[in-house]
Amino acid sequence: MSLVFPHTFVPWFRSVAPYIHAYRGETFVVGMPGELVAAGKLNAFVQDLSILHAMGIKIVLVHGFRPQVNEQLAAKGQSPQYSHGMRVTDALALDCAQEAAGQLRFEIEAAFSQGLPNTPMANATVRVVSGNFLTARPVGIVDGVDFQHSGVVRKVDGAAIQRAIDSGAVVLLSPFGFSPTGEAFNLNMEDVATSAAIALQADKLLFVCEVDGVHEQPGDVSSPVDTELTLADAVRMLANLPAATEPTDVAFYLRHCVRACQAGVERSHIIPFAVDGALLQEVYTHDGIGTMVVDEKLESLREAGSDDIGGIIALIEPLERDGTLVKRDRTEIERDIDLYTVIEHDGVIFGCAALYPYVEARTGEMAALTVSPAVQGQGDGDRILKRVEQQAKSQGLASIFVLTTRTMHWFIKRGFQPVDPEWLPEERKRKYNWDRRSQVLVKKLS
Repeated sequence: MSLVFPHTFVPWFRSVAPYIHAYRGETFVVGMPGELVAAGKLNAFVQDLSILHAMGIKIVLVHGFRPQVNEQLAAKGQSPQYSHGMRVTDALALDCAQEAAGQLRFEIEAAFSQGLPNTPMANATVRVVSGNFLTARPVGIVDGVDFQHSGVVRKVDGAAIQRAIDSGAVVLLSPFGFSPTGEAFNLNMEDVATSAAIALQADKLLFVCEVDGVHEQPGDVSSPVDTELTLADAVRMLANLPAATEPTDVAFYLRHCVRACQAGVERSHIIPFAVDGALLQEVYTHDGIGTMVVDEKLESLREAGSDDIGGIIALIEPLERDGTLVKRDRTEIERDIDLYTVIEHDGVIFGCAALYPYVEARTGEMAALTVSPAVQGQGDGDRILKRVEQQAKSQGLASIFVLTTRTMHWFIKRGFQPVDPEWLPEERKRKYNWDRRSQVLVKKLS
């Protein structure tokens, strides 16, 4: 263990660092259904929230209480009533909801107060703030059904919540809202979380819930989870799905993710509480574990700028050390940054390449083609190559070439042909390292 651990922990921790930097100071609204608590996941979940808080993320936690209210009703000999996917809240159900909310708030605050040595909560000081941040209005009568004390969010006091999270506190919202006359309404956790995220213009809305996410074949849980949905695709999917009445229905959480993104929240997520550490995996890994809805694809292929120099160096340094790439100093990269293409995901660079044109010879060298080991095999190398080919064509070049000692087969599969080093343009031939004996591969551009 002592031999293996440093070799796994250190690279992993370094890979997480870009996300720590990217999310520090951002606001996350996290929706937690009562089923998570009923499944015994609360303590581990709060520990993960505490880690996010320690990393500088501002957190608003919204809890639900569906099973807890149903349990209270059963204890009083009553059955829950639902219609249109919402609870019908009579006077007894409202009493049960208030009891369940009070008990849950107590349990959540107790979980945030843990501080046992050798646990993620050791030395953590997390203040939890709750209050009357929500005003509500009644659902009223829908299709002849009187929802009585069930309500929907009318307004979120975003300014008050913002002051609380800016002070370092975690804000806890219960699914209750109050009218200007002081009447209490039972709300949906999903509606509260979405409304809070919109009011705060949060960076992320995350539902840690009963489902794995949205599967590539909606309704077929054996198909893979679609890790990223554009907002446009999500809207089209919703239009073809039946109305959701149960939390396990595909549209149940997806509709709230769409609403949030349409109102300016950058990213909305559906992740499973059944997977230990799902929240950390979704936030701090490249592909995450659930489904993310985003207005545009987070992954972009573009020309590099000066802000990308550090990311490019971090990518190519390991390959320079093992001899796969020729070493380039920082000054050279800074000088030639306009020649680089990068591929980034959520602000983190995962691939790059440079095109050095030799205009008189009507050819160009593609250099420093690199894709992070974390995302290899997903086609990023081909996307960068295609972009470089397009750039070369736009510059009037008839071919591109590469010099390589270890990746000949990858390039040959993509249409490159080996040639003698004497083929190189005179300017490049003068810099050719005959001791390294790099193979020269050329691809003609149509």
